[in-house]
Amino acid sequence: MNQLVGERISIATFKAQTTRHRIMGIVNTPDMQIVFSDTPGVLKPNYKLQESMLAFSESALQDADVLLYVTDVVENPEKNMDFLEKVQKMQIPVLLLINKIDSLPLAPSGEKGNQEALGDLVEKWHSLLPNAEILPISAKNKFGVDLLLKRIQELLPESPAFFDKEQLTDKPARFFVSEIIREKILLYYDKEIPYSVEVVVERFKEDDRKIAINAVIYVERDSQKGIIIGHQGVALKKVSTEARKALEKFFDKHIYLDVFVKVDKDWRSSKRELDNFGYNPE
Repeated sequence: MNQLVGERISIATFKAQTTRHRIMGIVNTPDMQIVFSDTPGVLKPNYKLQESMLAFSESALQDADVLLYVTDVVENPEKNMDFLEKVQKMQIPVLLLINKIDSLPLAPSGEKGNQEALGDLVEKWHSLLPNAEILPISAKNKFGVDLLLKRIQELLPESPAFFDKEQLTDKPARFFVSEIIREKILLYYDKEIPYSVEVVVERFKEDDRKIAINAVIYVERDSQKGIIIGHQGVALKKVSTEARKALEKFFDKHIYLDVFVKVDKDWRSSKRELDNFGYNPE
């Protein structure tokens, strides 16, 4: 979506389940508006947070004019068969995007080459979603992105604009602060720590030159709090510094950022806490 919108709306890391919310990115031209809806990846939920994430994904099936189903060259389609069955029943155009084709390994002599391997992937997905139009792309290298955007324009129905022509997204500034901090946590911590974290912005005060921000990182255990902070606060300072740099680039202003860490026991399994943190798809 970031490539299609031309702005960094969604955080992106090499780790699974990076996206937790449904985020809209808006493309405006003099005669057109396209609203892209980026959802969490499809998964089998193990706790209430993941149930909410799946609900965000399924909500996109209710109001889309065109569905972009994004996979890659290594994903096993069988793990999401329940969701694929819902996609197959949809009465709207489905574009299946095989991303990361640039990462197909070069085949040793005598084995299948990249083109043949990609052809096998296309055939496999065609058997699962016979009504989908399949487009190989590399979002990282912008390969196939212009063709994809052109195809989306051809498929979209005419409609009045939903958003103001100057608007890039439906999310407020505070949301992007919390997402950028969470992105740094995903990048700098291992194992379960990033998935046990939620970030809440408690103060966002902006003037012409600067923004003062207070943010709280919530974890589920005291032990996780210690890991986030690190010895003598070194780990938290690193995350705060990198987040501040990214926020200054995002907002194009000086950022004063204070980050605290608190424990909210088992928040990922608490409906009340999830509602407080904005994980209500309705």
